[in-house]
Amino acid sequence: MTHHAWTLAEGTGLWPLFLQSFDLFTVLLLAGSLAGVTSIFLCLFEIRASAIVPSPVVGRLKDLAASARWEDLTILVREDDSMVSRVIRAAAASGGDRAAIREAAELAASEESARWFRKIDFLSVIGNLGPLVGLAGTVWGMILAFTSLGDTQGQAGPADLSLGISKALFHTLLGLCLAIPCLLAYGVFRGRVDRLCTRAMVVAGEIIERLPLASGASR
Repeated sequence: MTHHAWTLAEGTGLWPLFLQSFDLFTVLLLAGSLAGVTSIFLCLFEIRASAIVPSPVVGRLKDLAASARWEDLTILVREDDSMVSRVIRAAAASGGDRAAIREAAELAASEESARWFRKIDFLSVIGNLGPLVGLAGTVWGMILAFTSLGDTQGQAGPADLSLGISKALFHTLLGLCLAIPCLLAYGVFRGRVDRLCTRAMVVAGEIIERLPLASGASR
């Protein structure tokens, strides 16, 4: 067995290929993987019902609105920082007629929804950039493989070319391993954010319609 063939046989595992193909693109993909895992854990911690539409707060708000205890409701939405309270707070602070209250509520709801969706945008960016970085690494590896093949002046065999191509394609594998979990998590979190924000807007809308108008304001 020639030296090149022995090297190829020894390097057919993923770990040997990883060590042999370690370069700038590998570092970028590993850094992206670390950032993706961190972002997923942050989303797991932040994107939850208790931060957007907490059931205890919703129940309390509905009770206060049903009994027309507007002072207590105002204090509650001022102290609570969930999305539903922030929307109601903005509507109550408008102090205008019913149209102004609704407009303030719609603007606050849009801003809050965008704020929560921005928390998961990073996963989409990493998921889409991962395969592109992997492809760039593969192209660069292929260039190096064929360049080294030409430098050997015909003395290289198929084993040399196979090893070079394997090392180059390993970047694509890393890119896909980065993209798949990130895009999967992005889809799951996007559905959760959409569901919770919609619920928060519905609850806020029900309470906002009961808010008393400022004296002299028209319905």
